[in-house]
Amino acid sequence: MKGIMITAPSSGSGKTTVTMGILRSLVNHGVDVCAFKTGPDYIDTSFLKMASRKDAGNLDMFLQGRKGIRKALSLSHSEYAVIEGVMGYYDGIYNTFENSSYDIGKELNVNSILVYTPEAEMFTAVPKIKGMAEFQGSSIKGVILNNVSEAYYKLLKEQIEKYTAVKVLGYLPRSEEFTLKSRHLGLIQCAEIEKIDEMIDGIAENVSKYIDLNEIINLMKEVNTEELTCAERKDLTVSIALDKAFSFYYRENIKLISDACSVNYFSPLKDKKIPECDILYIGGGYPEVFKEELSQNNSMLLSLKQYAENGGIIYAECGGLMYLLNDIDGCKMAGVLDGKSSITNKLQHFGYVEIELKKNCLLGKKGHRLTGQEFHKSVSQVNLDTVYSLKGPMTEVSWNCGYELNNVFAAYAHINFIGNMTVFQSIIDRAVKNKGK
Repeated sequence: MKGIMITAPSSGSGKTTVTMGILRSLVNHGVDVCAFKTGPDYIDTSFLKMASRKDAGNLDMFLQGRKGIRKALSLSHSEYAVIEGVMGYYDGIYNTFENSSYDIGKELNVNSILVYTPEAEMFTAVPKIKGMAEFQGSSIKGVILNNVSEAYYKLLKEQIEKYTAVKVLGYLPRSEEFTLKSRHLGLIQCAEIEKIDEMIDGIAENVSKYIDLNEIINLMKEVNTEELTCAERKDLTVSIALDKAFSFYYRENIKLISDACSVNYFSPLKDKKIPECDILYIGGGYPEVFKEELSQNNSMLLSLKQYAENGGIIYAECGGLMYLLNDIDGCKMAGVLDGKSSITNKLQHFGYVEIELKKNCLLGKKGHRLTGQEFHKSVSQVNLDTVYSLKGPMTEVSWNCGYELNNVFAAYAHINFIGNMTVFQSIIDRAVKNKGK
């Protein structure tokens, strides 16, 4: 597999839009291409999946490990890979470049293309681009100018190529028609945007017209992957909640589950009850946005509570935790766990977390250490003792979370199973024993 990274000086520079356009253009030209997102983001991957018409994955050394990112790459059997960076190219954990797009790019030895959106500047853009491209270990070989006119592009191209070794690959003109809107956790979900496929086609048309696709392919370098060892197949069925309210899942988790178990999907918004299963997986999402619809689906809420009371195994992350409580901002939820959730006007926890289990639970044995990430504006009051402690990497700030009742486990942290295989195995082992009963 050959790969390239699309990066930028900061968030909001148009990386996702440009990456989608490149992916769809390559697909339209018959190129066998897949997509990845660096970092823990699970919203952008849905856009990349739509653009490439293939499942998109994450590459994150904190969540998956250095070998883990190569295993994540191996899940896609394509000739080419386009990797979208996260935040600014050098922005990593805390105030370092550790686990940044730059760091991951160096680990994988891929070239990078900088998406640069000029802001009320002319020649000043040149030393900025030069500095980013010439920082020690930088893999930036090309630049795409975003939201510029043809005249502005020609002026900047001449000076960039005169004073730097970076090749200018083209530009995209400003277009409100192709602007993606945001919500408090990032972009509005792909599934919520009308005519998103047509929008991506429009971006791709501009990419094909204004950007040198052949040069992008020429800049792609071979990436060494590492095969992911599949778990032993079990006679288990996993039901996964998937709709507009619950869609935040790591592709790697779904792949591992699918290799080991039978999988079906259901919608807490539309279906009447949960399917027959041995494990119920409720991921993150926006239950607060769809709380009225979730609250009105009484038969689903009842079937979920009955499943839990009958000893069914439930693993819930973030939005899944909120859904299992009595209510969200006064709207009735499943009532599996005694507590309530409310939305605040600011982020409560944001970023990577190091987790230590304080007692044996669904995720493993007391003392096990895990990695994860939190990103939520809600607070939840749960009338249960917590089962693990958390701290931010490179900080001493700590708190407690994680709630278990019988075979139900719920917490705010999202965990990528590739870097936490003991969690995946512990859940599977519990399900095998539970089925034996």
